[in-house]
Amino acid sequence: MPAIEFGLDRLLKDPQLRKPLHGRRLALVAHPASVDADLTHAIDALAALPDLHLTAAFGPQHGLRGDKQDNMVESPDFVDPLHGIPVFSLYGAVRRPTPPMIDSFDVLLVDLQDLGCRIYTFITTLRYLLEAAAATGKAVWILDRPNPVGRPVEGLRLRPGWESFVGAGALPMRHGLTMGELACWFVSTLALDVDCTVISMRGWNPGAGPGYGWPLGERCWINPSPNAPNLSMARCYAGTVMLEGSTLSEGRGTTRPLELLGAPDIEAGRLIATMDALAPHWLLGCRLRPCYFEPTFHKHAGTLCQGVQIHVDDGRYQHPWFRPWRLQSLAFKALRQLQPDYPLWREFAYEYEHQRLAIDLINGSPLLREWVDEPQATPADLDALSRADEDAWEEERQEFLLY
Repeated sequence: MPAIEFGLDRLLKDPQLRKPLHGRRLALVAHPASVDADLTHAIDALAALPDLHLTAAFGPQHGLRGDKQDNMVESPDFVDPLHGIPVFSLYGAVRRPTPPMIDSFDVLLVDLQDLGCRIYTFITTLRYLLEAAAATGKAVWILDRPNPVGRPVEGLRLRPGWESFVGAGALPMRHGLTMGELACWFVSTLALDVDCTVISMRGWNPGAGPGYGWPLGERCWINPSPNAPNLSMARCYAGTVMLEGSTLSEGRGTTRPLELLGAPDIEAGRLIATMDALAPHWLLGCRLRPCYFEPTFHKHAGTLCQGVQIHVDDGRYQHPWFRPWRLQSLAFKALRQLQPDYPLWREFAYEYEHQRLAIDLINGSPLLREWVDEPQATPADLDALSRADEDAWEEERQEFLLY
């Protein structure tokens, strides 16, 4: 079986693919995981090609080189010390490219590793860049990469009016698309008049184990953001990211961020037992382990927390059955049943939003929070609501699948 080739690999390997770029000024959007098969960063690999002219680069959230460890920390513009080109931050003074930034290139190369989750801000950055390119007549090339969690679809779709920097459009939480496929969906649904080219992958089989989306054993995992350290985190993320809108720790400040949930004042054993009593079928495909952890920074820093680790890396992992969004929703519901007055929802400025609750921004509507807080609402109620969204998305996305 031939080795998988990402979009970047194909562009570097094939001079014919690069021909349309000759004589044009190129800008690159990248982060630390933007590397080729030999682990050379895209900016270095592209700059080394004599037939390409790289004039600028852009860094999304956490920066081109991944300099910002914690969440929601802005990055500055700078000049790349090796290549002498400007590196513009799209997570600093601005989130959308400014006219001087746009003037620095003719074609924008987007090489971003996504996690397959609507809230991951690289998706929103992609939308903003496509809109800017459409408005200014610039071309965009997407150098496609795997969706590491494959094709499963899960979660409520974002409702109209709930767009934000963590909600670029009416996607479910797990959308099951690659960045190239998402670009095609944005161009279509936003009716963008933009010259958009996708350099597709070769050899990507999202249905194949043991990676089920990620080419496990073929390609190194490199953190696309500092708290995305492994495939287990990526698998859990579409559920555990909701913890960012709660007072519970998501494990930031530990070595297993976004695979954990916990707090000093919960009982993990009772929580798991209650989840199992409420909806045992929502716990399939993984294993839950009661544990203790003490975050070194972020929520509950320096305080011993009792919590749960979600294990998705052994023989008990079943990709088709694992539903992280439902699992985390159930954890909230179980805690609300055990401790009805628990101060669960965190009120703070979240991703440039100051008025709406973070948990609602994350879910693209108040529906999940209202389900958790309504004592009479059952898992079947949430399942019915989400299944309607999931089925509609499964049908809608069909025309955009490239693999």
